[in-house]
Amino acid sequence: MSNRREFLGGLVSAAVAAGQTGGSRILGANDRIRFGLIGAGARGMEDLGYAIRCPNVEAVAVADVYTGRFAAAQKLIPGIQTYQDFRRLLDDKNIDAVLIVTPQHQHCLQFVPAIQAGKDVYQEKTMAFTPAHARRMKRAYEGSGRVVQIGMQMNSGPGFQKARELATAEHMGSITALQGFHFRNAPYGGWRRNVPPDCDTAHVDWGAFQGEAKAYPFDPQRYINWRFYWDYSGGNVFENMVHQVGFWYGVLGWNIPEDVTMTGADYLAPQMHVPDTMSVTMRQPEKVLFTWNSMFGNAYFGEGYDLLFGNSATLIHDEADNVTLAPQHRRGEPATAVPAISATSYTDYTTQHFQNFFDCVRSRKEPVCPFDLGYRVSIACQMAIASYRQQRTVRWDPETEEIV
Repeated sequence: MSNRREFLGGLVSAAVAAGQTGGSRILGANDRIRFGLIGAGARGMEDLGYAIRCPNVEAVAVADVYTGRFAAAQKLIPGIQTYQDFRRLLDDKNIDAVLIVTPQHQHCLQFVPAIQAGKDVYQEKTMAFTPAHARRMKRAYEGSGRVVQIGMQMNSGPGFQKARELATAEHMGSITALQGFHFRNAPYGGWRRNVPPDCDTAHVDWGAFQGEAKAYPFDPQRYINWRFYWDYSGGNVFENMVHQVGFWYGVLGWNIPEDVTMTGADYLAPQMHVPDTMSVTMRQPEKVLFTWNSMFGNAYFGEGYDLLFGNSATLIHDEADNVTLAPQHRRGEPATAVPAISATSYTDYTTQHFQNFFDCVRSRKEPVCPFDLGYRVSIACQMAIASYRQQRTVRWDPETEEIV
């Protein structure tokens, strides 16, 4: 029988192996997970609502640079602790995990301190805003023992596993092309929000919001409608292309593209700096051409319609998470098993994605959207934006981890 010293030594060794030092508790399989939310905007509150549906978890704190958002969090969870400075949330050693749901330019600025504080992290997409941010996040993550789940929730739906089973040489032959669509008929992509009366410097820490971005005098439009501005947003590439890229990179194990070309324009939303109509072409090292098209002036394809083309079959994945394998046929012949464009709405698997994250916090296993997948997908998205803004094709240099 082990003596007390051996028993305690075993606990310490297990904690080190699992990365549980640095302030986190050692969790058993049935322990309650205490988590905090960083970023209580629209998506942050949605994520909070999804997360608390999971069993045996407790939301104990919320942080946001805008104090006007605390009332909604306190209404959902009476008594929840609130902080305007997210670092005070990280100081709480009883918090096991954090959900980071801030604007895209801030992700690195909260992720790195959260990892250093010993927290497991659910990081909303797109994981990293720039290559420099991606490198900093990678350095913080490697060797930390932390569990990181990236918020690409389609990968927690049943369609993900079905696509993985069908997207093989046996079913499809040689795959050489993937075409993705994301169509909305919504002005400004449905992102435009009114400025609340109390959105002012008395309630917003404007310096904390700007972070490392270019400094401007306080502008409530920039704060509330941050998705419109390159300083804080990658537009619909970072909002939705990321989901479709993440789905297929996860299904097929693809790597960062060899090169990317993006074209587009802002035709219907004059207040936005980012485009509302766009086309992205990614040349994959797996010898596949991955193209993605998006617009805010038509909803024909819905919010996610993908066709994976092989010389034996076509695999279709739609926004309702239906996956269909259509056998090869020629024009003029009956199109066997080819589905129509889905008339059903987007199916959301965010609760399942959170459940996978919390399960992995307890088991220390790798979640369905781990850091490495988030890294590869974020670089692909960054390459698209760099191509659009520089009006040229860009490449990825794996040695320097830079877009060139």
